[in-house]
Amino acid sequence: MRVLFIFFIFFSLSINAQVFPVPDDNEVNFDVIRKNKVIGNLTTKFFKENENLILHSILDIEVKVLFIPAYKFFQETKETWSNGDFIAIDGFTDFEDDREYKIDGKDVNGMFIATGMDGLIEMDENIVPLNYWNKAMLTENEVFDTQKGIVREINVQKLKNEKIKINKSMYETEKFVFNASINPKDLGPFPEYTLWYYNNELLKMEFQNPKDKKTITIIRTDLKK
Repeated sequence: MRVLFIFFIFFSLSINAQVFPVPDDNEVNFDVIRKNKVIGNLTTKFFKENENLILHSILDIEVKVLFIPAYKFFQETKETWSNGDFIAIDGFTDFEDDREYKIDGKDVNGMFIATGMDGLIEMDENIVPLNYWNKAMLTENEVFDTQKGIVREINVQKLKNEKIKINKSMYETEKFVFNASINPKDLGPFPEYTLWYYNNELLKMEFQNPKDKKTITIIRTDLKK
């Protein structure tokens, strides 16, 4: 059984400018759910290095059929932020097939230079990551996809606020629909995401897997109200 998922991009935060919230315990945890089963998790930790903020994220997914692994996905990234600016990334993505991408990028002479799926690319130094934790990212026209090391155009629609329940507590959230452009090397369409935010923190997101049309839910597990 072949199951293809297109997973979300890791979170990125600012340290000095406080553009978006940093968790009090410097850690955020999400479960990835398919067909009411937890198939993986994302752990994101934040730590200071001199005046910079280093964000270390690990996403580990495994789907089993009759106790036999049918799909695996792994991504690890270390992002560096300084004074509210995204200045560097060191990442690795391992898909279920033979695709593996090593992502390197940093600010150089007024440009953000990175390598990934399309080789070496040069971007404006103010490019921001495709990063759902940073709600301000939703106002951009183009973003840097840190999973594959490419640029994507994005389109965002604001929906009506919605109350959602997590860990037996209700939250009045802002709700958005997010779409992004595709790359010729993508093996399928970029899925449409629905995003829920509370006090500018991402609580939940969902998308439909283009391969089998199953809904994938990514939800916070460490909320305390």
